[in-house]
Amino acid sequence: MRNTSTAILSAALLSCTSAHAADIAAGKEKAELCVGCHGEGGVSQMENIPSLAAQPDQFIQWQLVFFRAGTRKNEQMQPIVEQLNNDDIRNLGAYFASLAPPKNPKPDDNPDLSKKGAQAAAGRRCASCHTDSYAGTKAVSRIAGQREDYLVKALHDYKSGVRNGGGMAAMAEVAYPLSAEEIEALAHYLAHL
Repeated sequence: MRNTSTAILSAALLSCTSAHAADIAAGKEKAELCVGCHGEGGVSQMENIPSLAAQPDQFIQWQLVFFRAGTRKNEQMQPIVEQLNNDDIRNLGAYFASLAPPKNPKPDDNPDLSKKGAQAAAGRRCASCHTDSYAGTKAVSRIAGQREDYLVKALHDYKSGVRNGGGMAAMAEVAYPLSAEEIEALAHYLAHL
């Protein structure tokens, strides 16, 4: 039943996308709900909470639909997404996509680990979905400059099957064979791009 609900919500969301232009100003206003965890300007300062700045519009929309439908679960997100209608979701997607990507405030303190992470990214063909710059596209997330701790958590969640939602099959296939060391290296590399 949940998959049917998700499919219906997703189809409704996507069919409305072309009919109504997103309102970035309305998205910014609605994003005030997000600041407490995801930070000012969509740049998270909280451990294991992703930055949303410069995430692709469709990626944000899909993730909000998955949370709202209960396909993707998170206790903190559930009460927030229950308040969102399709226009809110469209507007939030446009707003976060319009922001500048997070800048890493500190230099790479472990270039050897980054080198191993770059090798892991190439070996797992991460760029085939996330683009050569790892900026994401359409419904695929931006992973360049994402919080390192969050990337580690997300990869472990995909590896263990805890995380559901878009890209699950591809990400589970990529993450499952990764060792803990490869996950750490990959997260370090991507966070410092």
